[in-house]
Amino acid sequence: MKKISLYLIVLLYVLAGINHFCNPDFYEAIMPAYIGFHKLLISISGVCEIVLGLMMIPTSTRKIAATLITMMLTLFLWLHIQMLIDFSKNHDKHLWIAILRMPLQFILIAWAYSFVRTPQPAN
Repeated sequence: MKKISLYLIVLLYVLAGINHFCNPDFYEAIMPAYIGFHKLLISISGVCEIVLGLMMIPTSTRKIAATLITMMLTLFLWLHIQMLIDFSKNHDKHLWIAILRMPLQFILIAWAYSFVRTPQPAN
């Protein structure tokens, strides 16, 4: 089961990172206006997700990658809180997505962290 979880997390972050380049407008729409350099930050976060996803493959880099993914997701938590606030204030029809995204963020953090604290399956 841990191996399947490993393959899924690799796939998730590599595809999510690629999506930053395929659909940058989606990410730009949810970024707070008070943050500058939207396009650059979207590209950087996309590269980080791809690299960290790939770093999950070798056992030698898995714990550091999982630690960095956990930190990245924790940092991005404030973006999801801001999105929830903005959608709520604007009565956005996608508010339900922001509400569902909050518990998902904690699940993703716990999932990544599970690779930090447990023995790792071999490749």
